Amino acid sequence: MILETERLILRPWEEADAEECYRYAKDPRVGPAAGWPAHTGVENSRQIIRDVLMKPEIYAIVHKETGLPVGSIGLHRNDLAAKEDEAELGYWLGVPYWGQGLVPEAARELLRHAFEDLKLNRVWCGYYDGNEKSKRVQEKLGFRYQWTTDGVPVPQLGETRKGHVNLLTKEDWSANRSIPV
Repeated sequence: MILETERLILRPWEEADAEECYRYAKDPRVGPAAGWPAHTGVENSRQIIRDVLMKPEIYAIVHKETGLPVGSIGLHRNDLAAKEDEAELGYWLGVPYWGQGLVPEAARELLRHAFEDLKLNRVWCGYYDGNEKSKRVQEKLGFRYQWTTDGVPVPQLGETRKGHVNLLTKEDWSANRSIPV
């Protein structure tokens, strides 16, 4: 599946994307904020692409200007989204592209896909305390606060954090989809 927006193409990850993935995922401002360690090399990125990113409904965020991936966005099934009609939205973006509205743009298209094509009814999204950029993205997209939990395990980093969970229902998405980001 390939999805498209004004500035972006969302397409499946490929092993050939390892160099570009590493370019952005090695920055310690990217992964640790989302709960995963910075990538340590191109081969580490290639392995993560194979093991984590080459899954259904996970997409490379490709900037149309360059034709290269600058981040990732996807719909995941997990403890938070355990029902068949639910998913969790996850995303990250390379630092040089922060502040340009690319994640909200990509997420709007992925949410459209989730609710219209996949027939989901609820999409969850969360962020760790202090990740104000992710919090702001979720607010822009219309997600509503559900709860906060202290002591959330972050196994890849061997620590615990305070986590905030938000929800977007199909009804809320339908009502708010014409609101500009």
